[in-house]
Amino acid sequence: MQTQLTADEQSKDEFFQQLATLSEDMVAKHGKDFSMGALVLAARWIAENRIGESRDGKATSN
Repeated sequence: MQTQLTADEQSKDEFFQQLATLSEDMVAKHGKDFSMGALVLAARWIAENRIGESRDGKATSN
């Protein structure tokens, strides 16, 4: 029995696919340590609500 994905589940699945591709590319070019560090740093920025900030801490207009 196969179930249909909701629009939200489909969207999340697409992001997971993008993350997998990005991760594979980073590992191939720069190794596991860099790739894991970059992803952990991204998770930290999300947790600290720093997404969309410039390096000087000011909000960007993206």
